[in-house]
Amino acid sequence: PSSMSEAAAVQRHYTRFDLAERIVDALRQSGADLEALTLDDLGPIDEFHIRGREATTELAALGALSPGTSVLDVGCGIGGPSRVLATRYGCRVTGIDLVGEYCRVATMLALRACRDRSVRYCQASALDLPFGDVAFDVVWTQHASMNIEDKRRLYGEMFRVVKPGGRLLLYDIVSGPGGPIHFPVPWARDPAISFLITAEQLEDELRAAGFDITTWRDLTEPTREWFRKLRARTRAPAAPPSGPSILLGSEWETMTGNMMTNLDENRVGVVRAVLSRPQPAREGE
Repeated sequence: PSSMSEAAAVQRHYTRFDLAERIVDALRQSGADLEALTLDDLGPIDEFHIRGREATTELAALGALSPGTSVLDVGCGIGGPSRVLATRYGCRVTGIDLVGEYCRVATMLALRACRDRSVRYCQASALDLPFGDVAFDVVWTQHASMNIEDKRRLYGEMFRVVKPGGRLLLYDIVSGPGGPIHFPVPWARDPAISFLITAEQLEDELRAAGFDITTWRDLTEPTREWFRKLRARTRAPAAPPSGPSILLGSEWETMTGNMMTNLDENRVGVVRAVLSRPQPAREGE
């Protein structure tokens, strides 16, 4: 968000003060051991982005991650991807999110599922990252930019904190040629806090920030299929609580239906990219 009023509106949109209790209840219903949670226990709940755990593992596989890699997760939500990176890849992950309730829940779940304390979370704005220059090997972001109008500053901050030779791993929603989107959607109930740009504009902003594009892929079609399966699964009799239903409450089904329509009418799309911060040129080159 570019102003304090927009930031407050975004926080109001996402904050659910009973979120921790709802998640614990859902885990208990699923039969999970609350004192020894695993990634598989949390997978249906804590990956609050399109295609869930599948999208996270695909992006991680492209990232050349290794034990000890320092990662900043921008817009970490309740921490699902960060715990995957810490547990499966041995990364040291810092997650930031504008929503304080998300950071508190992420910390609670990490204490139960990542006992080596390889992840930590703090409330912060993506437009003013509270870290020094070149502090991380990798910046990671999934579905965080939709609520942020100032893309130039957003990607400039990501470029600032990643080391030369480091990478930005990005998975995001973009606007399509089909016209204005139907609201509400998971990130906004109306246009006031929705700031989508086209894939072409996103490429331009990333290059303007200084990044080189290594890989770029349109994932709109797999996204359409995923939403169809999600709706069928969550409408099944006695379906367990899902991440979207827990985080979005009673509006989640309307939001899911609108997302399917927006995708089918080419009003939104989804892209995945790996970018790099170039190494500085050596003297004489």
